[in-house]
Amino acid sequence: MPSHWFLYLIECKNGTYYAGITNNITARYEAHLSGKGARYTRANPPVKILATKPYADRSSASVAEAQLKNLPRHKKLAFFEEHLLTHE
Repeated sequence: MPSHWFLYLIECKNGTYYAGITNNITARYEAHLSGKGARYTRANPPVKILATKPYADRSSASVAEAQLKNLPRHKKLAFFEEHLLTHE
């Protein structure tokens, strides 16, 4: 059974973005909401999920996460749109 991993982008209450990877979007977002997610989202609570993108495995999701985190803020949402057009 194939395991799907997801890259996700969350908007936080202070207007910043948080990016991460998971194999269960719902559970991971709930962890962020409850204060049991990343240290960053404990200090900056999430407001909503802005975008997600599936990947075949953890390795490819991690590579995409690193690429996303290296982009300036104004290009982060476009990263998801471009990857949807070119990688599906």
